[in-house]
This record gives sequence, structure tokens and C-alpha cells, in this order.
Amino acid sequence: MKNIRNFCIIAHIDHGKSTLADRLLSFTGTTTAREEQAQLLDNMDLERERGITIKSHAIQMDYPYEGEKYILNLIDTPGHVDFSYEVSRSIAACEGALLIVDAAQSIQAQTISNLYLALENDLEIIPVLNKVDLPGANPEEVTDDIVDLLGCDAEDVIHASGKTGFGVENILKAIIEKVPAPNGDVNAPLQALIFDSVYNSYRGVETYFRVMNGEIKKGQRIKFVATDNEYNADEVGTLKLTQVPKQSIKAGDVGYLITGVKAASEIKVGDTITDAINPTQNIIEGFEDVKPMVFAGIYPVDTEDYEELRNSMEKLQLNDASLVFVPESSAALGFGFRCGFLGMLHLEIIQERLEREFDMTVITTVPNVSYHAFTNKQPNDILLVNNPSDLPEPSKLNRVEEPFIKATIITKSDFVGPVMSLCIEKRGQVTNQTYLTPERVELMFDMPLAEIVFDFYDRLKTVSKGYASFDYHPIGLKASKLVKVDILLNGTSVDALSALIHADNAYTIGKKMCEKLRQLIPRQQFDIPIQAAIGAKIISRETVKALRKDVTAKCYGGDISRKRKLLEKQKKGKKRMRQVGNVEIPQQAFMAVLKLND
Repeated sequence: MKNIRNFCIIAHIDHGKSTLADRLLSFTGTTTAREEQAQLLDNMDLERERGITIKSHAIQMDYPYEGEKYILNLIDTPGHVDFSYEVSRSIAACEGALLIVDAAQSIQAQTISNLYLALENDLEIIPVLNKVDLPGANPEEVTDDIVDLLGCDAEDVIHASGKTGFGVENILKAIIEKVPAPNGDVNAPLQALIFDSVYNSYRGVETYFRVMNGEIKKGQRIKFVATDNEYNADEVGTLKLTQVPKQSIKAGDVGYLITGVKAASEIKVGDTITDAINPTQNIIEGFEDVKPMVFAGIYPVDTEDYEELRNSMEKLQLNDASLVFVPESSAALGFGFRCGFLGMLHLEIIQERLEREFDMTVITTVPNVSYHAFTNKQPNDILLVNNPSDLPEPSKLNRVEEPFIKATIITKSDFVGPVMSLCIEKRGQVTNQTYLTPERVELMFDMPLAEIVFDFYDRLKTVSKGYASFDYHPIGLKASKLVKVDILLNGTSVDALSALIHADNAYTIGKKMCEKLRQLIPRQQFDIPIQAAIGAKIISRETVKALRKDVTAKCYGGDISRKRKLLEKQKKGKKRMRQVGNVEIPQQAFMAVLKLND
């Protein structure tokens, strides 16, 4: 066990984690020249196209150093803030972390929040200054920033380049010398932590785990503590570029397990695996439950695909434990699911993965939260409003209560002004402001949850140039003056586009929604009125003009009454068409409502 090293790579998005991981793999001879390709561990097409890591990946490398053979388990983690849940799981399975900082971009928000996550888990941090070969690199200044952040010496910062492979040998040397070997008792009862799981359509669920104590053998009867289910370990092994089956995996090592489980819900990430006959008494402290930031409805385009969509979502939930969903229905869209996401990027990724991996074309509705409504008839009976269309008529309504949260934002002192004005614009009230250091400020706000589900997170990152971390917890419900803004297309209300909005903002948002939809809805043979309404009162209107055919083109000269007759005839046809014609709403229209400020 003393020759095992478990480490992960943490960094801000686009600081070169995956490229550096490629260099480590080729330097240790884990991959041959034939197998090499850019972003080797990112095996999803979507990850390669966007150049981002969405799932964390584990791989084992063998490396001889000073006459001894070492086993290095690397877990590559995502950098984007929406996937910080993946990062927290990977960190819990490691003893060390490579903190990578781009020599051209310096330290950024995610670097800091992932670093704190690693320090909370007592990980040994190895700072690496990447991309030192870039013409825009500024190694001396960025090294000083790293020294200030970590309190290490400037000599400890390893200079490297993921592109050329410069400095890779020093990184491997630092991993072996500085990262502590895992400590665990091979003779104790089995205790292993599940840090990831992948769905394989041929073999069921593949569980990735790290053994803390004891050992896991092929054919052993094992038990998952959280679900209390028992299985046989059909196959265990280590994760090289391909899976390598082994007879047993001992304490300190990382591996995969196949039990033949087909149902996604049976394996909980963060759960403890133990021996069914001789279970461990110490359950590993689990991860905190994932907190969805954005809730939206996902519906199949064809209602008959509802069951298929449910199966796809369950399989996707297995690959992405941070997706939460419950069934719901809508008048315009039929049956679907209300889903919780970590942020807008997460929502886009899930939608794209459903389309690519499962061939499911879906419609996503406007994000919102759950409200409590009270009617005049029964002022004490709570009516749960999950969908704006469930809200009673304004005349029958007594009051609406909406969930409030206590938001904690940590940012650099330069951005206090913009962050405060953003929160106040979102109906937030400042409750506290603390300077943690002369550079970093902690701001506390009470604000409605509904205001953060739209575009709050993305705008917070923009106004703070990425230097803001955000956390929240619910503090109960408060009565608010909310109104339901309906969108009518061609006189028909579209419930998937309606939203509950504070009365003060209703007019502005209604107007923006109409303007946005006018740009997105394709022109038809007839005029399409787009209206925003509160109850029976229309607050805004835009019109998508009809496509016109020039009926007077063949009428050279002649009397005006002749032209008039042709135009009147065309007008009648358009009127009849408008009565029977229905307006197709493109998918972007549902998403565009979220990006009203762009």
C-alpha cells in the first residue's frame, strides 16, 4: 500500500487539466503512441466538441521511480462551476491534488472554490503552473499569486506545459514524494466509497470505488449500506485505459465493480460498500445532497414517448447523480418531468445528452420554483403551485407565499458594488458584509429563490469576472405580491411559457418576452399576435408579420379598384387561415425566455 498514490487534478475551466492528464498518461507509458489523442479521458463527443470535461474520469498508471514500482490513480475532474458536485466526490477518494493554474490567466474563482474543497478534505496540494510556454504567460507574477493563496514557497510551484510535456517528470516526482500513501487496514472489514458510476448497456451499472479498509474479492457477497441491498461482486478490477479484471482489490486502491445491477436508483454515489457477512461499523461520511439551482420542465415532443423519456432520464441520472426529477403534466405539452439542475450549462448539457445518447427530442419550459397559494374561500388551506398554470384566478386569490433563501456570496473586494446592485435588482436584501481578508468579502443576502433560478448564477459570474462563489440555504416562505404573466400566441394561451413574476417587474419582463418571441417564431401565411397578459389585461403586444405574396404583380397598370379587389380576396383567405392555422413554437423560444438580458 505504501507504493499507491491517489490524486486528482483541480483547476478552473480551460486551464489545461485534460491536456496535462494526456501528458502524464503518455509519459508513464499507460498509453501507446497509437492510442493517443487529445483529451483522451474525455470520452463523450459533447466534451470534445465544447472542450470541457463534464464527467470525472479515473485511470491507473504504473511508474517506476528510484528502483520501486508505484501505482498512481488519477481522477480527472471537471472545471466548470456547474459540475462542482463531481469534483467533491473525486476529492473524497484522494489523498493529494494537483492544483493547476494557467500562467496566462492566473487564479480564478473555480480554482479557489475547488482548493477550499480539497483543503477541507485535508488533501496535500501540489501547485502546478501550466502553459508557461505561451507568449502571453506571466510566470513570475502568477507564481506570486499562488504563493499568496497557498502560503507555500515559490520553489514548490512546478512549471509545466501540457502541450509540450515540459515539467511532467517533476510533477510525477512531486506526486510520489509529497502525496501521502493511503492508510487503511487490509485485515479490517471491507469499507469502500462509491465515487462514480457509469451505465453500460451490456453489463448494467459499473460502480467506481475507492477501498478505505479491507479488500474486495471477486465473487464476494457485498452490501450497499444506504440502500441495504446485497449483491455478488461478479467482476472487480482496476481502471487502465481499458478495464483490467483482478481477483481482489485491497485497501488504498481504486477500482471498478460490476454486480449486474440494472436499475439506476439502486446505486447511490457517496454510499459505502461493505461485506454482507461481516459488515463494517464505520460508515464513510457521505457527500452532502446535491442542491439544484434551476428547476424546469422537460417534455417529450411526442406524448407517446413519455415512458421512453423516463427510462432515458433514469439512465442519465446514473451517469449524472446531480440530476433530480419528478413527473408533472402541462396542458400545452402533455406529460413530462419537473427537473432540478445545477445551472444553465447543466440544463443545456442534459438536454443535449438526451438528444444525442437516447435520441429523445425534448422541450424545456421556463424554470421556476414551488409556491404556496391561499384563496379567499379557504384562507388557511395551502394550495401548492408547482406550475404557473395551477395558480387560481387573481379575483379568488388571497395571497401567494414564495420560498426565500439566505444567500452567501464570497467575492473579491473590487466587485462588491456590482454584486450588490445585482442582488438588489433581484429583490435581495443585504443582511451582512464581512471582510475575510483585505481582498475577499463575504456578503449575505435574503432573497427570493425564484430570482436565482433564471440567470442569476450566470450574471453573478459575469459581474464578478468569475471571482464569486455562491451558496444558499432555504429560510422559509414569505408573502409576496406575485402575478401570473401569460403569453398568448394567436389568442391562445401557451401554459409552458407562463411565469409567476413579482408585480413590479411584470410589465418589463412581459415586454421583453414578447420582443424575444417575435424574433424567434417563424413567419406564417398570416399575422401572429404575441401578447403578454396578467389575467384579462394585456400588458404588451408584438406582431409577427405574415409572409405576403404579391398578388398584384400580374396586374400591370389598370384601375386601382382591380388591385383592391385582389388584395381584399387575399385578406379573406388570410383571415380564414388564421382561424384554422396553429403556430409552431420552436424549441429555442422556450430557452430564450431564460436569456432575456442577453
